[in-house]
Amino acid sequence: MDKRERDTNGSSGDAQVAFPIPKHHDPPPSYTPPGPAAQVPPSGYRVPLGATPGQPFPGIDRTRQAPLTDADGKSPVFLGSAIMEDGSVHPCKIAPSLPAAPCRVPFGGGELEHRGRYDLLPFVPELMEFVVTSRGRVPPGRRPVKGGFEKSGQELYHAVAVVNGVRVPGKTGAHLGGCNIPFGGVEHVVKEKYEIL
Repeated sequence: MDKRERDTNGSSGDAQVAFPIPKHHDPPPSYTPPGPAAQVPPSGYRVPLGATPGQPFPGIDRTRQAPLTDADGKSPVFLGSAIMEDGSVHPCKIAPSLPAAPCRVPFGGGELEHRGRYDLLPFVPELMEFVVTSRGRVPPGRRPVKGGFEKSGQELYHAVAVVNGVRVPGKTGAHLGGCNIPFGGVEHVVKEKYEIL
């Protein structure tokens, strides 16, 4: 959630900015932060990855501190958005320590090893927070960080749920009725008490 969207009563403005739906062949824009006075876009600033095979993982100066860790309690896990072949964009987890493909998407009942373009969302704790929710709801007075969209255009947001004691990033949306996360080769669905960004 964008902390700056709440006023002193905890409510937010009614303005909604749609996540841009690019043409099938147009990749989403790379986001680079402008000057400090500019407003952060609803999908946050992104670090594009995965377009070049063998590309080294960027340093903390570009990624910022990872908001999560993997099951070992040490390996960093980031939030991201995977650009899918069908033109949709899905929130995903990015774990540089995972073999073969660091980008994993909850998709089609499994943990899809994504091998195309994906964008890392640097977590900015001064501007973002995780808020507990259930059943695909956006908590009142909050503005979620947009993580993507279905092929049909339905919005997807970044979310985190706990599986086997591990906080894992994934996706949520009103049409999903919960949070879908990739873990252990499976797409897990959590309906209650997960977090939305």
